[in-house]
Amino acid sequence: MQHVWKKFLPKTIQRSLLQLRQIPSRRSFHKSIYPQLHALKCRTGYNKYGGYCVPESAIHRPAARKILAHEVYEPDTIELIRRHSQAGDIVHAGTFFGDFLPAIAPTCKGLVWAFEPNPQSHRCAQITCLLNDLQNVNLQHAGLGERSKSSFVQTSNAAGEELGGASHVLDTQEVGSREVSIVSIDATIPSDRQVSIIQLDVEGYEEQALKGALQTIRRCKPILILEIVPQSQLLQSPWLIENILGLGYQQSTFVHGNAVLIHS
Repeated sequence: MQHVWKKFLPKTIQRSLLQLRQIPSRRSFHKSIYPQLHALKCRTGYNKYGGYCVPESAIHRPAARKILAHEVYEPDTIELIRRHSQAGDIVHAGTFFGDFLPAIAPTCKGLVWAFEPNPQSHRCAQITCLLNDLQNVNLQHAGLGERSKSSFVQTSNAAGEELGGASHVLDTQEVGSREVSIVSIDATIPSDRQVSIIQLDVEGYEEQALKGALQTIRRCKPILILEIVPQSQLLQSPWLIENILGLGYQQSTFVHGNAVLIHS
């Protein structure tokens, strides 16, 4: 075609056409300049506590549906934390997209130590902190366990559907999982910090997380808020009976599927 241009078109137009041929397409431009480009697909939602960055892949989850409807997810759990948040730091895991953070961080006189192993949820939680200008949140892209190690988090099922808030830590790699760092509360939180609440929503990994928090629990006697998943035997676990109830803890109430244990 170039010989046709030269024969019939003015030289100024020929030069313009040649320049256009050298411009890469938008797709090839993105691939060449931004080979790792991965835009976060999300929505924003608001309720009486603040704003939230909700991952598009998790809008079917109960917490996301509540936030996008301008409502509060687990309002009684949040109010329980807010009432007792002025005595020290809060440990909050899993954080998901930060659906608790705008409510609990402003009333906490210390730090909120937040943990989320799902990479997409962690990115959204970061944005939720920015939306609300939360200065006292220490957000970590990690799961909680007995000790620091590398493990796996299941972020999607076999059909490729994102699990969102139902993402959970695995000891072995499976389809739909990815590598993630596991840390312990005792190794993460300095021994001079007073912890008033440990709230765990870690999809069945609560006992392992508590094993990594025994020094902190013995030192601070925090309120323990533990999610009890269906068919869970956590409260009947011989380990928990010996190491947590044996310290003088007893269940005080049950709220939104969470057992609340208070040191007597």
